[in-house]
Amino acid sequence: MKIIACNSNRPLAEAVAASLNLPLAQASVRRFADMEIFVEIHENVRGEDVFVVQSTCFPTNDNLMELLITLDALRRASARRITAVIPYFGYARQDRKSGSRTPISAKLVANLITEAGADRVLTLDLHAGQIQGFFDIPVDNLFAAPLFARDILERYKGRDLMVVSPDVGGVVRARAIATRLHTDLAIIDKRRPQAGVSEVMNVIGDVQGRDCILVDDIVDSGGTLCNAAEALLKNGANSASVYVTHGVLSGGAVARIGAAPIEKMVITDSIQATEAVRVSSNIRQLTVAPLLAEAMRRISEESSVSTLFN
Repeated sequence: MKIIACNSNRPLAEAVAASLNLPLAQASVRRFADMEIFVEIHENVRGEDVFVVQSTCFPTNDNLMELLITLDALRRASARRITAVIPYFGYARQDRKSGSRTPISAKLVANLITEAGADRVLTLDLHAGQIQGFFDIPVDNLFAAPLFARDILERYKGRDLMVVSPDVGGVVRARAIATRLHTDLAIIDKRRPQAGVSEVMNVIGDVQGRDCILVDDIVDSGGTLCNAAEALLKNGANSASVYVTHGVLSGGAVARIGAAPIEKMVITDSIQATEAVRVSSNIRQLTVAPLLAEAMRRISEESSVSTLFN
């Protein structure tokens, strides 16, 4: 078993390797003067079970190309099995035709990863579960829900909690955490007049006097969650906190969240934190390295991964 780190989130790859008591394989991912990407594996991988750790976050296209070229390099080096470990799967929000003459980019990316040489994919909280069907190779989609539930129980013990889904599409995800916490579920009814813009319509559920936990898979601009927190407080909630798997946090999102009535936002390290995130007073990171490491160990040993969901 060998682990190769590309450049998108090397600290996470190092933490995963440390959890498995393995060194990262010697490889270089560099650029020529014209920014063309070049990958070279500096040790023998023939017949090995190789895991490539790379989130396809900003800069999305560069990181995606790094992953594809690394997969191709490993295939040509005769690796026995290549697993693409993609903690954050970019383009996942383009999982259907959103209008006339628009692409399904998530399917295109799935095809690229498969054709580049991946034998299987390990990812975390896909934006839409059906993306697993876009691949013709095995896909293990891990969930951050058990990690979040443990953290909530430790930090909000004794408080009257209510889990809230920021939109109708996230109800299944929020219900999974509400079930683990044995608490109630509320839903924000919103509409999105255009990409990146959301408007809260109604709060479905009685949040009066409750400490609300908003749960989502991706926070990008932060507008949806900030509007949802304001709506919850207007409807009588005591507080609003947020648990999100992937902290994309583009543009002025960190400042927007800092100014919002959000007690604390918790994100995972599926995407490497920027300096703005690290110094933010109301954003905290949880590591998913042990979860990924255990899944990788089980894949390598051909044992069950599904028990990690319990």
